[in-house]
Amino acid sequence: MEDLKSVVKAITYLFGTCTALIIVLFAGAYLYNSNPSLFAQKPTIATVWKPKDVEAEFSSGNMPNNVKYGYQLISETPKYMGPMAKDTSMKYAGNNLACMNCHLKAGTQAGSASWIGVTNRYPKFSGRSNKMSTIENRINGCMERSMNGKKLPTGSRAMKAIVAYMEWLGKDMPKEKEKEYKGYAEISLPDTAVNLAEGKSLFAKECMVCHGQNGEGVKLTDSTKGYQYPPLWGADSYNNGAGMHRVITSAEFIKGNMPFGQATWNHPKLTDLEAYNLAGYINSFSRPLKENTQSDYPDKKQKPVSTPYGPWTDPFPPSQHALGPFPPIIKYYKERYQLVKTK
Repeated sequence: MEDLKSVVKAITYLFGTCTALIIVLFAGAYLYNSNPSLFAQKPTIATVWKPKDVEAEFSSGNMPNNVKYGYQLISETPKYMGPMAKDTSMKYAGNNLACMNCHLKAGTQAGSASWIGVTNRYPKFSGRSNKMSTIENRINGCMERSMNGKKLPTGSRAMKAIVAYMEWLGKDMPKEKEKEYKGYAEISLPDTAVNLAEGKSLFAKECMVCHGQNGEGVKLTDSTKGYQYPPLWGADSYNNGAGMHRVITSAEFIKGNMPFGQATWNHPKLTDLEAYNLAGYINSFSRPLKENTQSDYPDKKQKPVSTPYGPWTDPFPPSQHALGPFPPIIKYYKERYQLVKTK
């Protein structure tokens, strides 16, 4: 008798389960036919990576302290580690430029030697020193040349803060974005020397409004913070050992970034030839002299062809290294030394 009750109970349970399943299936079919959008898969919205809004992060108070200090150093360089520094032991920069006068938008603008992802590229070989170079070495290269000053101690708070800021900028950057934020825009080099008259005309038309008639720049209201638009030559500019004093490098920077606010690396306003002539004109003026430039590039074959100071391992005159034409020099190094040079 007990066995019979168990069988009846099992059959009843199975029947009830099947009935419930049938009801669910019919209900589902009805809902799908009456409103199929309920069953449509919601599209996943991909997160588009973009550079950090540095000023917003700084103002929010959420920026880590060492990163915040690094940002202050690169954005208000004269005030914190230049001629305007109250602490005389912190006077490392020799001019009143800020680092971000060249590394635009606090190092986030593509085409202006952006710092986004830069720490991932070091250590790497440096032709200038003919040995492996660290990111700290690279920063000090700028300190001695673009800033016309002296090296920061490698283990100093300032150096660590600048590196921390650079690392923070590149955090979570997708690998496919690395090339975009590396270096400058490319240009096609003309087979002619710089036309200084054309460069002068272009400067008056495109550059004078910001940088002044004599390339003197425009200072910020608070002069301790440096320049809104930096000087392009003269005593307060980069020295002759800086990369920006090479016409090819300068032309690449100009093409990808100038006039400021009107050009980007992938949508330039100026043609390659215009950028080239402008770069030559700007670099034809006097500026501070870097000491001991003859020791740069121990292997002189590694020297960029537009380096305006000797010695060189080729037969071309100083005027051609300064103002071109550069293709014949590039061809010489390829045929003589099997070196492919782009600068």
